[in-house]
Amino acid sequence: MTVRPAVPGDLPRIFEIYAAAREYMKRTGNPTQWGDSKPLPEDVEADVRLGRSQVVCDGDGTVRGVFALFTGADPTYASIEDGAWPNGEDYLTIHRIAGDGSGGVFACAADYCKSLTDNLRIDTHENNSTMRHLVAKHGFIRCGIIRLADGSPRIAYQWTRGRET
Repeated sequence: MTVRPAVPGDLPRIFEIYAAAREYMKRTGNPTQWGDSKPLPEDVEADVRLGRSQVVCDGDGTVRGVFALFTGADPTYASIEDGAWPNGEDYLTIHRIAGDGSGGVFACAADYCKSLTDNLRIDTHENNSTMRHLVAKHGFIRCGIIRLADGSPRIAYQWTRGRET
């Protein structure tokens, strides 16, 4: 699998993947993280337009997953409860990651992002057992609780080169 920047022509497939992810979340006990509408279409379109959206493709080029890769300080990570970030160094953040169910998307995305930075952050809903398992499996450390702009809590994780679990 490989990662490449998403292009506008990928949007129909990206929306299919997000719809499948929302259904998967509902079936696995996490009906509220994305509900019926998140990520919002305008956010997904902005991710593509601004070059943040990345797609994970299999060997024949089929898009199997998607994520947004943010650079710079994330405002929702400025304050952390019930823990602390391991350092205050620059980091990249993975948001809105989803796959079509074929497997390997998170591993490919994480490896790609780790090749770009020494510090990588991600967060997820406490009911997202799949994501919590994947972040732990790929060396992320639970750091505490952050709050989204609407006040919703999320478990925050960081991977730091040399401090893998």
